[in-house]
Amino acid sequence: MSTTALDVARIQADFPILRREVRGRRLVYLDSASSAQKPQAVLDAMDRVYRESYANVHRGVYTIAEEATTLFEAARAKVARFVGAREAREIVFTRNATEAINLVAYSWARANLRPGDAIVLSLLEHHANVVPWHILREERGIEIRWIPLTADQRLDLSDLDRLLDGAAMLGVTAMSNVTGTIVDVARLAAAARAAGAHVLVDACQAVPQMPVDVTAWDADFVAFSSHKLLGPAGIGALWARAELLEAMPPFMGGGEMIRDVTTDGFLTNDIPWKFEAGTPAIAEAVGMGAAVDYLDAIGMDAVRAHERELTRYALDVLTDRFGDRLRVFGPAGADDRGGVVSFLFDDIHAHDVSQVADEEGICVRAGHHCAKPLMRELGVPATTRASFGVYNDRADVDALVAALTKVEDFFSI
Repeated sequence: MSTTALDVARIQADFPILRREVRGRRLVYLDSASSAQKPQAVLDAMDRVYRESYANVHRGVYTIAEEATTLFEAARAKVARFVGAREAREIVFTRNATEAINLVAYSWARANLRPGDAIVLSLLEHHANVVPWHILREERGIEIRWIPLTADQRLDLSDLDRLLDGAAMLGVTAMSNVTGTIVDVARLAAAARAAGAHVLVDACQAVPQMPVDVTAWDADFVAFSSHKLLGPAGIGALWARAELLEAMPPFMGGGEMIRDVTTDGFLTNDIPWKFEAGTPAIAEAVGMGAAVDYLDAIGMDAVRAHERELTRYALDVLTDRFGDRLRVFGPAGADDRGGVVSFLFDDIHAHDVSQVADEEGICVRAGHHCAKPLMRELGVPATTRASFGVYNDRADVDALVAALTKVEDFFSI
């Protein structure tokens, strides 16, 4: 794959929404960590399905039903290749990464965990990789252990062996949606395996921003969403080892996930359809496949290089302009973080910053970012977060800095 600098102007032209103006100003979208914008290729692929080949999949033998099934399963194969899966049947389509993690908690965990069993999580986790385990703790009496953080919001692994001792599962993000911290998943997975624990990875932020190889990670389960990697909302994926999926009970019951049903019981379908009850998000799956094609054409090495360079620039200009008046969270070096920069003025609320930025046409996220345990660890109620995509450039960062200057000037009056 190419590692040359991205032609951001050409990429921006592929995203219709970036031609919009907000309050008379050009739209500067800096919230890709929440949900990324969609290129025309994704919109066209979904539109074609609805215009030319929409029918339910796996059921009809007429022409357009077979076309829809072919497109749907081709999208699964694209997603599998994109994340380094050994075979397409290891990809289960879900509504999003949250559902994928819940699938693991409700299927694998309820079949395997017993009272007193432990799961190890980190303080960087999104609520989607926390709440399902709290529910299981209340239901089954499992123990939750927490990996602490260093002063710059990296994982503190000094006590990892003790935390993993006797644990059944390690659940960890590959990249924080708040601090941008990149986690060494392969190292953690090796430690978990040595302790006899399974490994679940929340890869929502990593998959859109860097090359991901689930096989090289040596994980058991990896969850990610389409809408963060330039695809549509309403669909995500769980990658899991085929042998685990084979052994797990179904997550939901209904059409598609059965091979046979009688008045006495049922037989489940083969994987991955065993976990895909009901009519799936057909056009959305095709859109996710088109998003993968788009990113493949750019090259994920080039995407990572772009995110790193733009993050480095943002960290430098924010420090130069605001110094200690602006607290920036996460590792200091861009090599150790993804394209996410969360920050906070000491005496200006994060939501006020976001509202003033909106007056300038700039979209940044303010809040706890579905990571309240991390917010408590940081000692703040919320942060403002700028997050970058392939369509952002230095001019977007400069626009953010100009808006933050107006914020500071306004609240100092």
